[in-house]
Amino acid sequence: MNHHFPLPGGGELSLLRYPRKAQDKLQAWEAADEYLINELAALELDASTRVLILNDGFGALTLALHNYQPYSLTDSRISELACTANAHDNQLPETWQTLSSLASWPSEDDAPQVVLIKLPKNNAMLEYQLAQLSQIVSPQTRVIAAGKAKEVRSSTLALFERYLGPTKTSLAWKKARLIFCTPDPKLKAAALPQPLAWPLDGTDFTLYNHANVFARSSLDIAARLFLEHLPKEQSGHIVDLGCGNGVLGLMALVQNPQAEVTFTDESYMAIASARHNVQHNLPQALTRAHFSVNNCLDGVASDSIDIILCNPPFHQQQAITDHIAWEMFVDAKRVLRSGGELWVVGNRHLDYHHKLIRLFGNQTVVASNPKFVILKAIQPS
Repeated sequence: MNHHFPLPGGGELSLLRYPRKAQDKLQAWEAADEYLINELAALELDASTRVLILNDGFGALTLALHNYQPYSLTDSRISELACTANAHDNQLPETWQTLSSLASWPSEDDAPQVVLIKLPKNNAMLEYQLAQLSQIVSPQTRVIAAGKAKEVRSSTLALFERYLGPTKTSLAWKKARLIFCTPDPKLKAAALPQPLAWPLDGTDFTLYNHANVFARSSLDIAARLFLEHLPKEQSGHIVDLGCGNGVLGLMALVQNPQAEVTFTDESYMAIASARHNVQHNLPQALTRAHFSVNNCLDGVASDSIDIILCNPPFHQQQAITDHIAWEMFVDAKRVLRSGGELWVVGNRHLDYHHKLIRLFGNQTVVASNPKFVILKAIQPS
């Protein structure tokens, strides 16, 4: 696999995805990244130009533009770690300033002159970010977005025009397309869209979901099955690994009143949603709840956890891959106490049971339906 990201003028960066994996067959950038960088080089901007980058995947944009000392905004802790690791590999100084998706944006006095956007996976996140941009851009701000050509739909362009102003697209190049938007001074700054809320069936709870949360608009069917079979009346320390909006951990707090529950996810918006859902629905349990934006279980002590609940993702950004699930299982093996349990739900065809047997030497089926299966592996002595 090619790990060399070409730069205008003949240079290149060595880029790897994160978490790093031997013989990774997935590339750490897309044609859309190259298209953006080439377009920016053609503009011949002054070195003092203030640049804001949204949704950089693994550092291609941020590192290619490190001389501009850009702001780089992401919802992903993994993207932050990838950018730092790739900067180290390329012996580049960390000149950029990282912003999380819910952090305050540059002030009006420090407003960006150029905004580069990698289109996020969902329109809800794009709408949220365009609303944020509407509060800081001026007619002189250059706004350029990029994504796969098939992702640049009429609904995408309509969002740019609704929040910022007149919008046009480029020709396709390597199946990627650029979006050019000119902020309209007649448009008022937009209020940020509020988290989406819906009732959790069978409870009096309401779940709140920020824009970039998985299964934002309804309970996903794997979690629905998992909720019917959560461990009950356990003590000790439970982890909701890859928690999303925190629905599994929330109900684990309810059904295990003697246990502490840690909610962990690599998404800032996921953890903000999980925290809000506990605060709103179960405030009396806040002293037993902990929240962590993290890459899997980085920094969690070995032999310290009793139960891990996991509904692992089978994609990373736009790529379908099981290596995030594998890292979750490996981390679980490291942190579980002797006799501790890893509970996993997943599509039947993913064959997670083979991975659990390889790591733990055992696995049992807790429950299943035609599409999903819940598996349990026990940490051996």
